[in-house]
Amino acid sequence: MSSENNLKFMKNSSLYVANINKLLRNAKSEVLVDFIWSDFLEIMVVTNKVAVQSDLQIIKQYIKNTDDIDFMYGSSLTPTIQVLSENYRHSIITQKS
Repeated sequence: MSSENNLKFMKNSSLYVANINKLLRNAKSEVLVDFIWSDFLEIMVVTNKVAVQSDLQIIKQYIKNTDDIDFMYGSSLTPTIQVLSENYRHSIITQKS
């Protein structure tokens, strides 16, 4: 992710947290996103509790569809999405399709 896109992503991160939480609530999930952090190679999403696969899919889809991220096609530097809760970490390696 370029530094320009990273800054834009972080400026909008509170909006993304609110939107992801709305999607999770609509799916009747008990998981809530506390905050999102990113650097050039990684996006970390911190949740209030361990996320199940359906929650991870909602988070992944939302972030993949964010226009602020320029995923690198076919690169070993494809950004990793980390979903962290108090005692557990999920890694999702993804490319925008």
